[in-house]
Amino acid sequence: MDSGTQRGEHVPVLLERCVALLAPALRPQADRPAVVVDATLGLGGHAEALLRAFPQVRLVGLDRDPAALEHSRRRLSPYAERLQLIHAVYDSLPDVLAELGLSEVEGVLFDLGVSSMQLDSAERGFAYSRDAPLDMRMDQTSGRTAGEIVNGYSAAQLARILREYGEERFAGRVAAAIVRERAAAPLESTAKLAELVRAAIPAATRRTGGHPAKRTFQALRIEVNAELEALGAAIPAALDALAVGGRIVVLSYHSLEDRIVKRAFAAESADRTPLDLPVALPSAAPTLRLLTRGAETAGAGEVAVNPRAASVRLRAAERLGVAA
Repeated sequence: MDSGTQRGEHVPVLLERCVALLAPALRPQADRPAVVVDATLGLGGHAEALLRAFPQVRLVGLDRDPAALEHSRRRLSPYAERLQLIHAVYDSLPDVLAELGLSEVEGVLFDLGVSSMQLDSAERGFAYSRDAPLDMRMDQTSGRTAGEIVNGYSAAQLARILREYGEERFAGRVAAAIVRERAAAPLESTAKLAELVRAAIPAATRRTGGHPAKRTFQALRIEVNAELEALGAAIPAALDALAVGGRIVVLSYHSLEDRIVKRAFAAESADRTPLDLPVALPSAAPTLRLLTRGAETAGAGEVAVNPRAASVRLRAAERLGVAA
């Protein structure tokens, strides 16, 4: 996620740390350049840093947003000979690599969530602070809009996604308010929805924790873009694609994303030898080495310059050799 500063610039989150973590894996291979996949290309900030830091590396960039791809194509044009940009969601990584004839890669980077370009484009409908149609699609060429979900889901369905994806304590009250309001006329405006949510949440709760609509908008965005389902498939696929010594870095921005990453990493970094055996089984040895102790966060200095880094959680791991 390239995050915006107050001056409207775009600053990639934890840029130097991401480059440093991937660096040991990005040496040229015996028969080809090292390959790194930026699975969430966005505005191309991380990709540009990697291409600049490693003159021999080949980068494959994926994004579901055609506007982001076009922006990054222009930004990264000096590196065109070492670059392949593809319109795809990250859970299609195995198909993308197969089409490119790549059986393995040396690095994978995920920078999850919504990009600053999407947030700053009022007409995309991601921001509760700006009035716009209820869209929220990262790929505006396909899929359901937030408006279709808000006006079409039952109260129970709405409450479920608000509770699960937004961790909204008052999911039932918000869902009921939406259903009542849309009975008179369809909900089509982000400002209208934000005000409706604010009114549905008790006044005492509204006084802390930021805008009351934040959790509802997060939940709708995740549902519109099937983000957690895609991530749940993408992380294991990325791990499977790593060459021995290859590295993966994941930046997530809320607990639901981080939980998926943590569990996937834990499953491959654990020794699976049965507890009743006196010695470790080579076949049950870990296939992944964790490179971070828990999840790393951004320092106060970066957050001061780049407020959207405040919620980032970084995890990284390295592929180990498989015992014979």
